[in-house]
Amino acid sequence: MDFTLNSISLLALSLVAGVLVDDAIVEIENIVRHMRMGKSGFQAALDAADEIGLAVVACSATIIAVFLPVSFMGGITGQYFKQFGLTVAAAVFFSLLVARLITPVLAAYTLKSDKIAPHTDGPIMTWYQRVLRWSTRHRWKTLGAGAAFFALSIVGLMMVPTEFIPASDDSFTQLNVELPPGARLEDTAAVSSAAYRIIARQPEVESVVEIVGGDEFGEVRTGNLNITLVKPSQRKLTQRQWEDRVIRDLGTIPDARIHFNRNGNGRDVNLYITGDNPQLVEASARKLVDEMRQLPILRDAGIDGDMPRPEILIHPHLDLASQLGVTVASLSETIRIATLGELDQNSAKFSLADRQVPIRVSLAENTRHDLSTLENLPVPTASGGAVPLKAVADISFGQGPTRVRRYNQARRLSIVADLNGVKFGPAMEKIKALPALKNLPPGVRQVDVGDAKYMAELVTNFLIAMVTGILMVFAVLVLLFARVLQPITILGSLLLSFGGAVAALMITGNALSLGAMIGFLMLMGIVAKNAILLVDFAIEEQRAGKDRLTAILEAGHKRARPIVMTTVAMIAGMLPVAIGLGGDTSFRQPMAVAVIGGLITSTALTLVIVPAAFTLVDDIERWLAPKFGRVLTAQPPPAGAPPQPHPVN
Repeated sequence: MDFTLNSISLLALSLVAGVLVDDAIVEIENIVRHMRMGKSGFQAALDAADEIGLAVVACSATIIAVFLPVSFMGGITGQYFKQFGLTVAAAVFFSLLVARLITPVLAAYTLKSDKIAPHTDGPIMTWYQRVLRWSTRHRWKTLGAGAAFFALSIVGLMMVPTEFIPASDDSFTQLNVELPPGARLEDTAAVSSAAYRIIARQPEVESVVEIVGGDEFGEVRTGNLNITLVKPSQRKLTQRQWEDRVIRDLGTIPDARIHFNRNGNGRDVNLYITGDNPQLVEASARKLVDEMRQLPILRDAGIDGDMPRPEILIHPHLDLASQLGVTVASLSETIRIATLGELDQNSAKFSLADRQVPIRVSLAENTRHDLSTLENLPVPTASGGAVPLKAVADISFGQGPTRVRRYNQARRLSIVADLNGVKFGPAMEKIKALPALKNLPPGVRQVDVGDAKYMAELVTNFLIAMVTGILMVFAVLVLLFARVLQPITILGSLLLSFGGAVAALMITGNALSLGAMIGFLMLMGIVAKNAILLVDFAIEEQRAGKDRLTAILEAGHKRARPIVMTTVAMIAGMLPVAIGLGGDTSFRQPMAVAVIGGLITSTALTLVIVPAAFTLVDDIERWLAPKFGRVLTAQPPPAGAPPQPHPVN
């Protein structure tokens, strides 16, 4: 697959670390249970592996089915999920092979029956059996509580703020400095030095590298300061908090635009206003900026690159110029030679031994500010004479755009701003609710770019991948269980996986980001895994001749222990990431928090609600079986009907 060990593949391996031991835990726990029945280690390994085989295969196939579709997502978000999904699927597959082929062999030859301590149920198991018995007898109340929990989960999910990727804290940031058009290099250097003095006295700063002038457009009025901070463990503020504090001091520097480069994307908020009418686009953009500046959640709202530069405006009198034999080309050439000088290819050359130097002649710089000098420039006529420029044109000073930017060939202006202590999603909701944006003139439209575009793409692709994953899980379960309705019980347990994750995100103040959505995917696989263990054992007990209630109670009794053990293993694997160990965990932490919160609630609810749902689906199966059986199987002929001929072999 040509994958590398990068942040995404390593994230997948760290996330799946707790899952990889789940299959082995289930196998070993079942082998030990059989050994407590008096069997030898070898015989217990054979019987337990045969008994749990279908459930273990179904659990691993479910996780693979959940993560495989996300590997084929498109767009920018697909680049994150491709290596992640395939890495998780491959790791889980090999974990299945180890659990089915190697773990039973090791257990058969290493576990000794005489060293297995006898086990009795404790007060927690006794209490759980009472709760399980009540939930199956009052299944409608139990399912109603599960539905209420799911509804609260949806409400809570709508209240969680959203963002594409959380702000990182890698102890490095970049400060951008921009001066008005016409500024000289020494002006830029002076502003950069003033910014350096403010930054250098901050105790969190380790080093500063200045780059003055020479941006991608060749202008000298911009500069960058690359700032390295001390390690997060050596400072009390996060990188984002430090930037918000310092930017207030930098605001005292006059005649300059200064902002931090957020996550390599420039500014926190970025959107386009586009249209075919430049004047209407600019008016709409400036009205939107005025309204954005009234929002306390935004800071330094403005139009990117809107600093106007001084221009000389010449409006020729075409009728009079035509009478005097003056062309527009002559006017343009006169002004160009006086202000910028002749073009190099048309100018005279001074020859040296090894090269030629163009001779550019223009007015002295101080005289260009005098309108009377420009007004008296001689303009050649068609008859060979000359007339002063003011005789054929009006001359004035004005302002114009620094650059012309387009989006799909339409004029565009980029609206930018920084966030003031809020998440990206709520801020965009407030911006899009502004009257200037909701009531754009005809021909003017707003285009999402940057994080807003990626977030919308993420939600769309994630929903498609989730639906595809659920359908693949259903197909896998139908094939493995050879039943159509009971897999619905397992899929229904997926609705219980989000509530705890949402609550955990809200309590810890994390947003619903790309990392949190990865955690939701993992929760789907784990919750389905727990439900499979319960449902599979209950079905096997029914096939052994036990009544439904006894089968359910026995499934809860025998499968609660491995379910809790696998949950604890997964939480233990996620805990270092959730508490922020191991460097910058801004991307991984929401994922770990979502997984831990979802596991705590979903495990408890699965052990109670899934058995109640199992009884309901089982009743539906028993009611539908005779009806579909008459359709799908041959019926005996009615009494008295003549026998039908049969072919002779």
